[in-house]
Amino acid sequence: MNIQPLNDHILVKRIKEEEVTASGIVLPDTVEKDKKAEGMVVAVGPGKMLKSGQRSTMEVSQGDRILFKKWGGDDVEVDGEEYKIISQEDVLALLK
Repeated sequence: MNIQPLNDHILVKRIKEEEVTASGIVLPDTVEKDKKAEGMVVAVGPGKMLKSGQRSTMEVSQGDRILFKKWGGDDVEVDGEEYKIISQEDVLALLK
């Protein structure tokens, strides 16, 4: 894959967990009312350009697992894979 986010944008591969009920019924992706938006950081931009001419420090790095706002960012398709490009401001937490 050859994609580099700009400024404070982050390319995220969404982690989709298959939900199975206690009786073994698999719930489809369309039933994700309360699902958290969890993903793996694939690529990170260099940081937002500040008025001072320097770049802000990115708080995430490639390979981090993150929680992000459900409705933030844009869906993109690269090499047949679905990703989400979000701003660093849309990241809620790092998962360890």
